[in-house]
Amino acid sequence: MSLNPQYEEIGKGFVQQYYAIFDDPVNRENVVHFYSATDSFMTFEGRQIQGAPKILEKVQSLSFQKISIVITTVDSQPTFDGGVLISVLGRLKCDDDPPHSFSQIFLLKPNGGSFLVAHDIFRLNIHNSA
Repeated sequence: MSLNPQYEEIGKGFVQQYYAIFDDPVNRENVVHFYSATDSFMTFEGRQIQGAPKILEKVQSLSFQKISIVITTVDSQPTFDGGVLISVLGRLKCDDDPPHSFSQIFLLKPNGGSFLVAHDIFRLNIHNSA
């Protein structure tokens, strides 16, 4: 394979679609469809999870009801296998908590005519907090 020349559009489109689903409490569980049943990895606040069923368990275990995400930047790079590496910076507000900065990295791998999330790393950007 080769570099995908549409990597920036793919990255921005994916991020828009992913967070639109994640932000909607009725549809949040549908983000699991971006992941492979066995070959996707998610690291959520330092905890590594493998496979869509375990990722769905993590999403279902999140205790907030409302979330509002504002994306600050989306940076994308092509990978040599036709995939896309995406770095997201933003702010999120859950329920009545104060807003927090976060970063999330996705590695999309080609899957037929679309993509799967092969790797997903999420961190709140909280420093020096008790």
